[in-house]
Amino acid sequence: MADLARMILSLTRGLAACGCLAMASVSPLLADGPADNQAENVRPIPPPGIDLDTDPLDSLRSKATLVRDRWQQLVEAAASPKPNTTEMARLLDLEPEVLVFPRAVEMSIEQSIFYSPKALADAERLLNMANDRIDRIAAGASWAEVVGLETSNKNQLIAGGYRSKIDDSFQPYGVVVPANVNAVDALPIRLDIWLHGRGEKSSELAFLSKHSNDPDRYRAGNEPMPESAIVAHPYGRYSNAFKFAGEIDVLELRDYLQRRVAIDDRRIAIRGFSMGGAGCWQFATHYADQFFAATPGAGFSETPWFLKVFQGEDAAGTAPSHQKMLWQLYDCPPWASNLRNLPTIAYSGEIDRQKQAADVMESALSEQGIDLVHLIGPQTAHEIHPDAQQEIARRLDLIERQVAPGVPRNVHLTTLTLRYSRMHWIEVTGMEQHWTPATIDASVLTKPAGDDDQIMIECEKVTRLRVNFDAGQWPGKPSGRIGVMINGNQVVDTNTGPMVGSDRSLAAEFMFDGTWKVATDDSASIRKRPGLQGPIDDALMDRFVFVLPSGTSEDPVVEQWIQDESKHAMDHWRLHFRGDVRVVQDTDVNAEMMADQNVILFGDASSNQVIAKLLPQLPLQWTKDRISIGTNQVSRAGHVPVMIYPNTESPNHYVVINSGFTFREYDYLNNARQTPKLPDWAFLDVSEGSTSRDPGKVIAAGFFDESWQPK
Repeated sequence: MADLARMILSLTRGLAACGCLAMASVSPLLADGPADNQAENVRPIPPPGIDLDTDPLDSLRSKATLVRDRWQQLVEAAASPKPNTTEMARLLDLEPEVLVFPRAVEMSIEQSIFYSPKALADAERLLNMANDRIDRIAAGASWAEVVGLETSNKNQLIAGGYRSKIDDSFQPYGVVVPANVNAVDALPIRLDIWLHGRGEKSSELAFLSKHSNDPDRYRAGNEPMPESAIVAHPYGRYSNAFKFAGEIDVLELRDYLQRRVAIDDRRIAIRGFSMGGAGCWQFATHYADQFFAATPGAGFSETPWFLKVFQGEDAAGTAPSHQKMLWQLYDCPPWASNLRNLPTIAYSGEIDRQKQAADVMESALSEQGIDLVHLIGPQTAHEIHPDAQQEIARRLDLIERQVAPGVPRNVHLTTLTLRYSRMHWIEVTGMEQHWTPATIDASVLTKPAGDDDQIMIECEKVTRLRVNFDAGQWPGKPSGRIGVMINGNQVVDTNTGPMVGSDRSLAAEFMFDGTWKVATDDSASIRKRPGLQGPIDDALMDRFVFVLPSGTSEDPVVEQWIQDESKHAMDHWRLHFRGDVRVVQDTDVNAEMMADQNVILFGDASSNQVIAKLLPQLPLQWTKDRISIGTNQVSRAGHVPVMIYPNTESPNHYVVINSGFTFREYDYLNNARQTPKLPDWAFLDVSEGSTSRDPGKVIAAGFFDESWQPK
């Protein structure tokens, strides 16, 4: 702590000596404080736009339709008279880079979120860009030629879109390419992922306009402008602090750009400020093995203390126990020890109240023996001081130079859920109990002779683990068997252990059954495993489809709630996560559809045929009189169950009953509130309908155990 204080003081004095103290006034908070604590009077997010005449909007609709028609003509030409499969695949690949623009315009019209007359001109320009890209694609252009990426001695801005695996929507992105950085050729290049701050008016239209404007007029603000790295700007599905679908957006954009540009996957940095700083803390602690450095600035790093400071809200004293448990999904202090794997540079303005985020993490890291490097912008409010920006860049460049090939021999992992189960070559595949920290410290030990290689593992609260070195990653002897010791016990030795592959790969899985031993195949068993561990919101972080009932509930109160709540779930997926909901009726569901995605079922056994079919295989009893899970039960009249469970007809996917994502309008007002509000299951009294905070009155709620059975 003393060294940290000296470092901060040294930086502050150094900036003062330069005559560069920023005397900015304290900027307004990104939420309205106590005014946004009134659940009965929630302001709309996104806010309504300005009033506009119908003529310009009708013109934009027509031009957006024209873009779609032109694109469809191009697709049909490739399909007729004889399908050109190669060309069809090329068009499918490039389609998001065109149709992201009319979608952005149409959503702004649909939701009345034009915030200035200039936005009309921006919309027109984006549609012109779409038409220009259609012309280029028709002429056979490559992806780089379509988006305008070239070798240049000037800064370049790229605005485009990719197709999300979650809902097939076209999600926008931006890329900044510095002058003299060659992103066209095959030389590996560094990528900085920049997570933006909260912007309640940051529609797709505004985001794409910013990233397709004149590069010479681009306002970087707090954003990094490195000289030797390209910067990717995920949209993050609007304003959710890069959680849930926003989290997946960041990962999908990274993967999308890696297919397009020669990005060095060892030199990807995660960075952000304000809301993006919160996102950066989350990615750094949950995905520490996927970046070479992290630079979080401001934002928040946990839920209860931040809401107390910024909203005057006593969430810790009022939230039900299951919500407090679920704060740990994104609260970063419980995950702090994972930063042993990732160099991290935090930044705060000296007079910025969001300095609280790094202060909290500094304390959490200190408990883990990690001294957080926390740069302070002297007398600076909610912005990055320019000299601090330079210091961050200098340190980041030094860290980049030390990036080495291969995987580390020593790895640490802390996890509270199998959603985040892996660190480099070690993976937790079974836990004693979710939401209780499970830890692993693993090392590869080799002797000079290379004949007694061992993997040493110490773990707590782990019931199953996997060692997995991909091709070329095993750092020990090139052949033979490897011993594995877990918690001081020799599980396998060099006569019985896993064998090194000819491609220098190595894989093995172990389980605890009184003692540690080589794991048996349990793929047919129902248990919580990575990607299949809940809670309800987890189902909407991968591909899903809404399944609506073709019948009618026998309970008119429940029937009305099903109609209202299913509409609310679909409308707000589009409004808050900016998605395209895929919807089918229960009568259209088949085995192929079940095998491809998570199914979100609305209704009851009398109205939804899929619920009726799956009900005997679920730990849910739904009779004419009662609804029960384990020893918890309610009367059927006026009540519905909500739950998540492995789909027994498609074991790698979920079935969800009667729920979309679980936070609601009240939570949109502050990103720290956007946490799961329901666990694995709950019973709702829906006789009085829903509110801005809950889909109904929660009568009981809980988690399934590690075998997906009621506790």
